[in-house]
Amino acid sequence: MAGIAHPAENSAHTVPAPRRPLPPGAAGGRDWYERVLGWPTAPGEPVRLVTGRRFDVLDVPAEAGRAALRHLGPASPVMARGGRTLLLVAEGTADELPGLLRWLEWGDLPLDLRALGAGALVEAPPAPPPGAGAVLPPARGRSGPQGAAVWLRPPDPGCEVEPSLPTLSAVGGAAGSPDLVRIVDTVATHCHRIRLRRANAQPLACS
Repeated sequence: MAGIAHPAENSAHTVPAPRRPLPPGAAGGRDWYERVLGWPTAPGEPVRLVTGRRFDVLDVPAEAGRAALRHLGPASPVMARGGRTLLLVAEGTADELPGLLRWLEWGDLPLDLRALGAGALVEAPPAPPPGAGAVLPPARGRSGPQGAAVWLRPPDPGCEVEPSLPTLSAVGGAAGSPDLVRIVDTVATHCHRIRLRRANAQPLACS
């Protein structure tokens, strides 16, 4: 794929720190992310996840996110927040996205999607209860109370997240990893449709 750098060339993959058991009575917030999942969080409240170290995040409108779900595996983590869907994708995707959109011939169009990589933070949804699986998107594309982030497909505490994340097939991702190219093309198509609908709904300007 010409013009697209490999994530392995752009980011240093680090071995996650050993996971420690939760102390008795610990709540499923920061401790759950850091100690159970091994995900880094930023200091302060609310709890925010650090992107670009274990995963990047593809932030798209809820409609585009729903269309992408069929291309994801059941273990691929997905969040919702304020009418947006946040797809966890392979580390390095934020660097790959502009070139990938150009290769897919979406590069010249204004699309309502972005990838969050190194240096970015995302609000951490509340830890799901034990045994929780996938849930339906909130009504009308909304999130939790007052637009708070929620898990649509929570991460599996018993597995490393990386094998379940969308990645470029040519990079040599784990067998069965979702295809990042297909997902980006799907969400870009739906973002373009949303933009056209909004443009057609605008009242004609009076001359």
